[in-house]
Amino acid sequence: MPNLQPPITTVEAAVSYHEKLSKLAPDVNFLMSLYLHPSLSPEIIGNAVRSKVIHGVKLYPAGVTTNSQNGVLDIEQYYPVFKAMEIHGLILNLHGEMQSSPPAAFAAADTELPVTVLNAERLFVPQLYKLHRAFPKLRIILEHVSSREGIAAVRQCGSTVAGTITAHHLWSTVDDWCGDVFSFCKPVAKTAEDRVALVRAVVGSSGKFFFGSDSAPHPVESKKGDGNTAAGCFTQPWCTSLVIGALEEGLRNGWIEDKEVTRQSIEGFLSSYGRTFYQLDQPSESFNSGIRLERRDEVIPNQIVSHNGTIKVIPFGRGKKVMSIVWRS
Repeated sequence: MPNLQPPITTVEAAVSYHEKLSKLAPDVNFLMSLYLHPSLSPEIIGNAVRSKVIHGVKLYPAGVTTNSQNGVLDIEQYYPVFKAMEIHGLILNLHGEMQSSPPAAFAAADTELPVTVLNAERLFVPQLYKLHRAFPKLRIILEHVSSREGIAAVRQCGSTVAGTITAHHLWSTVDDWCGDVFSFCKPVAKTAEDRVALVRAVVGSSGKFFFGSDSAPHPVESKKGDGNTAAGCFTQPWCTSLVIGALEEGLRNGWIEDKEVTRQSIEGFLSSYGRTFYQLDQPSESFNSGIRLERRDEVIPNQIVSHNGTIKVIPFGRGKKVMSIVWRS
């Protein structure tokens, strides 16, 4: 995610960040993205493609999530950039929410529906359709889909539009995050009906939806300290287990059926569908590495502390029993 401080708005910054990450985890293929910003131009998009490490540009509507104060106010001003992305094959990653309305809008007599965090994604859907009509060959990802309307919109669009679903949205509703800052993310989790729709989309994806963790290891102070609570949940070490656990819960509750939960649907959602959309090579037949999930009574810890004890992060789902991941080769 490029919404750092400062944001990743240049090719040089993205390449430098890629080098830093690669030193920390040399076996990981990091797909970098740029923060959509007025400084971006069609020429910079060409340079981004030539860098070989930048695969997309992230659109944050101004003010809707963490470090998005420099985000987009007018989508159309970036049409030349989107055209260049369409030509060069870069992906447009969307944080699909409208800005919340000011208080005065809720007392206005007009018919325009005021925006809140609960309907911000639904009211963004027309923007997705608008972009898809204007640039039908531009690959677009509606990231961290959180609503039935978001699911339906992605399905309605053509093959160049896909959506990602997080582990925490598969487990959460508004009742969970409104009393727990460590379950608060943007877009916010919504109703039980929305959660059911997300679980069903995982096994009924057919390539239109794939996993995106959106994991954010905010320190405790960022979640509970002065100022606004940072939006984001930390799931990375347990995200696969959380996805599988959500499917098990869906089976128990009758949201999905056994015949839908196949190796193909799970492996597609967690791995191959995303690779295909990003046009990455699939593992060769000789690639023997993989994971197995086992029941070993593992429990997500209440907190994670850095080696020097200065940073504490509270994981999403703390105290929840999950299956353990075993790597095989």
